[in-house]
Amino acid sequence: MKLQHTMNLKFAFLFFFLSVSAICQTEISGVVTQKNGTPISGANVYLEGTYDGTTTDDNGRFTFTTSETGEQTLVVSFVSFEPFSMTKNVGDMQQLIVRLREDVSALDTVIISAGTFEAGDNSKVSVLKPLDVVTTASALGDFVGALQTLPGTTTVSEDGRLFVRGGDAGETQIFIDGIRVFEPYTPSTNNIPTRGRYSPFLFDGITFSTGGYSAEYGQALSSVLLLNTIDFPDQEKTEISVMSLGGGVGNTQIWGNNSLSVNANYINLAPYNELFPDRNDWQKPFETIAGESVYRHKFEDGLLKIYGAFDATNFQLTQEDINVPKGVNFKLNNQNFYTNTSYSGRLDNKWRLEAGGSFTLSKTEINVIEDAIEDTEKSAHLKLKLRKNFSNRFKMSYGVEQFLTDFNEDFKNETLNVEYGFNNNISAAFTEADVIFSKKFAIKLGLRGEYSQLFDAFIVSPRISLAYKVSKNSQLSLAYGDFYQQPLNEYLKFQEDLEAQKAQHYILNYQYSANNRIFRAELYRKEYDNLVTYASELPSFDTDFNTNGNGFAQGFDLFLRDNESLKNMDYWVSYSYLDTERKYKNYPTAATPNFANSHNLSVVGKYWLEDWKSQVGFSYQYGSGRTYTNANVPGFLQNKTKAYNSISLNWAYLLSQQKILYFSVNNVLGFKNVNGYQYANTPTANGDFARRTLRPAADQFFFVGFFWTISDDGEDNQLDNL
Repeated sequence: MKLQHTMNLKFAFLFFFLSVSAICQTEISGVVTQKNGTPISGANVYLEGTYDGTTTDDNGRFTFTTSETGEQTLVVSFVSFEPFSMTKNVGDMQQLIVRLREDVSALDTVIISAGTFEAGDNSKVSVLKPLDVVTTASALGDFVGALQTLPGTTTVSEDGRLFVRGGDAGETQIFIDGIRVFEPYTPSTNNIPTRGRYSPFLFDGITFSTGGYSAEYGQALSSVLLLNTIDFPDQEKTEISVMSLGGGVGNTQIWGNNSLSVNANYINLAPYNELFPDRNDWQKPFETIAGESVYRHKFEDGLLKIYGAFDATNFQLTQEDINVPKGVNFKLNNQNFYTNTSYSGRLDNKWRLEAGGSFTLSKTEINVIEDAIEDTEKSAHLKLKLRKNFSNRFKMSYGVEQFLTDFNEDFKNETLNVEYGFNNNISAAFTEADVIFSKKFAIKLGLRGEYSQLFDAFIVSPRISLAYKVSKNSQLSLAYGDFYQQPLNEYLKFQEDLEAQKAQHYILNYQYSANNRIFRAELYRKEYDNLVTYASELPSFDTDFNTNGNGFAQGFDLFLRDNESLKNMDYWVSYSYLDTERKYKNYPTAATPNFANSHNLSVVGKYWLEDWKSQVGFSYQYGSGRTYTNANVPGFLQNKTKAYNSISLNWAYLLSQQKILYFSVNNVLGFKNVNGYQYANTPTANGDFARRTLRPAADQFFFVGFFWTISDDGEDNQLDNL
């Protein structure tokens, strides 16, 4: 009996304990849905710091019990949605309705793409990769040449700079790591295309904005080209180049958190011109020597980069001129120094700091027949930017910057000896907000203000871009903005009493991206105001300048890239239609400028031959005829040249993993392209004006190079730089 009594007591205590435990258990329940009310099945629901929880059923419902009391934190999570948390008394956690928001940091979130082409491995959607920028057959290793195969650009083969959507080359500005480059091109003369000064291997990302760009950037009517340098090299290496035009050598060293890259090259066209003479009479063929260095230091929360470059260029030639029987003798000598310092790092409270500055010193001596001209430009850009991601859905940036330019020119001939120039200081501030309402809809709002000390004027530029995802792989984007740019040095050096030129951009963009294929279609319109005008034949110190010109540019661009459909084959096709007129410079009436053509087509293909260890490339460029003034019939810019055609080929052959033999030829079929016509100043006896056809200096260009890399891993090579 005693044993039975003891057992009864144990069962009583156990029953009492279980009853108390059951009484202390609290039920937590509710339903988890998307924002539109669709139930979410399989979501994790639990009390933070405990093992109490469950998953939702097919109807999004959940129920579980807990012995926890008082205030607790309930967490709900599911893939591709932002985690949800709620802190309250567990007794109040019944029949909850939890709506999860989409995680806008996911890869398929909408992006702002109107007017912008990305070229970087870290970009969500890149129409080009860094390798593409310099392996395009027609580019000859120049990143500007590769970008001319994208829609929105105009074929102006005799110039070499970027002409974007009806804007001349001076309307596009170039930035390195967010800092302005004042003299980005090597100097040249009429009918000889220039090239970008800076080596392609410096950059791992390029953003080419054909319009509607960020409020962070100013002083560009048409577009900006943003070049981002490599943050930190992954290994030490030496690179050697032997080319038909010259040679180069580079070396990268790494120690601890520091690295230093040094590069030097020498180009001389004299041997090439001996083998392949062109239409110019060269007394001193084009020659340039250049050197550059990049120092990087990694801090715990930031990166410092210091870049410096120097190049010297000289040449002398005599060019045919219908009005000068002996031809025009032209001589140029230029020295250009550029340095750029930038710092990017994290601050407290999720703030990020970006700061930097650049300085340019350029000296140019030009002799044209009997005229001697000496230019000296000193320019600087200082910039400070703060950025904070308040959440995945809201980001803000603020910045201030200062542009400084001191330009002087001396002009001498037998009758004149004059000096002129200007000092131009521009102060600017900008702010921009990115608001991501959902994975389908985002908006960017920007405002930029600039004060010109030269004009004593303040301008404000509002800008807005938005994007809406219409399907899993496609989206629509819209952009609008006001853009201002001060007149170029060639005008300000003669007259400072002017005002900023203005352009308004309107852009509608559609983009599809999936399975290694990209398709873009973009409709745009630009409206110009306050363009520079004058009445003389050429700008000079006695010219009367005004800013009462105007114009428009409108059209559409198409772009398709596919590296999936054909094995080992990658290709892209771009087409642009342009309708533009402007009244500026010494135009007597509004007309289509002679640098703009209505139709531009580019087809670029690259094929990898595994058995031959080779990449072969193909480029075709077409541009419809450009306007010119026929002096023998009434009108202004009333006739058009014949269309431009060019097919280019290249071949990169791997002799070994780190040794490459490279061949390329531009305009392999030798199309007889025409850049325009020059007419005599005076008519013949029968009243007609004789004319001369302006042909390219050379119909074709050949290039051969040997590139050798010596690196730590024995794998790296210079194919990225070709």
